[in-house]
Amino acid sequence: LPLQMLWLLVLTLPCLGGSVPVTSDPGPGTELVGIMGGHDAADGKWPWQVGLWFWNQTSSQWILGCGGSLIHRQWVLTAAHCIPGRHPVTRDFKVQLGQLRPSYSDSVQVARIIRHPKYSLENGVFGGADVALLKLEAPVQPSNLVGLISLPPASSAFPPGTRCWVTGWGLIGFQESLLPKNLQEVEVPLVADEICRQHYGNRIKDDMLCAGRRGRDSCYGDSGGPLVCKWRGTWVQVGVVSWGRRCGLRNFPGVYARVTSFLPWIHRHIHSSP
Repeated sequence: LPLQMLWLLVLTLPCLGGSVPVTSDPGPGTELVGIMGGHDAADGKWPWQVGLWFWNQTSSQWILGCGGSLIHRQWVLTAAHCIPGRHPVTRDFKVQLGQLRPSYSDSVQVARIIRHPKYSLENGVFGGADVALLKLEAPVQPSNLVGLISLPPASSAFPPGTRCWVTGWGLIGFQESLLPKNLQEVEVPLVADEICRQHYGNRIKDDMLCAGRRGRDSCYGDSGGPLVCKWRGTWVQVGVVSWGRRCGLRNFPGVYARVTSFLPWIHRHIHSSP
């Protein structure tokens, strides 16, 4: 599978120094939309979903480029490839909480950005470790619209076929005006690692997992958002939207960073800071 055939689920951010390869033409019949095969999410159903806004130097405007999840009152989990450039500046990032429609008006400023140390800017998502933590300027007040997603126990295992959910705004274009667009949700089955490797080859690392089926998938712009499954009656986040070949193709499910691979790193950061 040649690199140029893999279509990353991220907006290229050239003005921010991003260097993520995205094929410019996804091919006929593929719409550049967000969550594929999904529908509008209800208010308060996914209270941990956040939107990650970037300041676009070129157009001098805020752009909603990625999703993320609230895993602690002051910490957001997202994808490392959502944070472009060698030296990202915190003032260029804001986080939207508790809203179904894109809006940065009462968003929270990011105070600290921690990309996973094993994430490589050169290899991008294909090197693995596609996770990042964002510390917010102040702890957020939980409400019926803003809440935390639990992290899975290290021992938890979810069998292939487990039906999980992925959410996101999946914007369609970098310079396009943000049309009011409701958060989308779609149910996706987990795919066995060996099945996923049959199609993607050795690009699937141990710290990745696959989910989705034909017509049901995360897509362009959903990067960094949460893949959640029920664990003993509680929602837990098992994946972070990372990459995929186009969207919703048979045999090419969405690829996610596997949250259990990063638990020690996440806990170290969110519990060690005052």
